[in-house]
Amino acid sequence: MNEPEVGTALLEIVELANGDIVLQRAGGEGAPLVRIRFSAESRGYLAGSRLGVARAMIEAGIRAAAQQSGGEADVDYLAGRNDAGPVIH
Repeated sequence: MNEPEVGTALLEIVELANGDIVLQRAGGEGAPLVRIRFSAESRGYLAGSRLGVARAMIEAGIRAAAQQSGGEADVDYLAGRNDAGPVIH
């Protein structure tokens, strides 16, 4: 297994049992870096695509933050998971 480069964070997107989707360090160490909570209306509209939408939102935010700081975003993801069930993607 390759070790991540210095300065590279290994992150995972997880859907919690309460329906929140969080971006956290691999292994769940520390508090979530980002938490997304969709309203009941949004959850109904998005149905099974909530995780994909949340991932796109997180990636866009990371790219925007990197661009504003004059850097580039290089984010590695582990497979997203649902803490109440199987791997989602």
